Amino acid sequence: MKILSHPISHSELNDMLPGFFGDMIKAVVDVKQGILGLDAELHADIEKEMLSQGSMQADLWGINLYPEMDGEDFIEFDSLINIRPFQGNRSRDVLDSTVRRQIVDIVNSLIQ
Repeated sequence: MKILSHPISHSELNDMLPGFFGDMIKAVVDVKQGILGLDAELHADIEKEMLSQGSMQADLWGINLYPEMDGEDFIEFDSLINIRPFQGNRSRDVLDSTVRRQIVDIVNSLIQ
């Protein structure tokens, strides 16, 4: 597992393959701190580590990255940790377009 606050290259991301899920890497984004946790069996494992490092639950969103894909196929907004009725998110998907944009911006800034 890695917690990124500084950029890595796509090549470094590709080096994590094959991981737990072959062509997919689970990740968690802290939309407030602008950091990204990568490469664990469960999003909840990354979430737990990020919480222990000071992230707040409401700021953490789970995604899946597909390093061999481009464009919109690179990020999948799907995780059990995203089910948050108290934040109006009753789905594994990230429903808020503003939060989705923040996630994309953070991922693009940390994986270059």
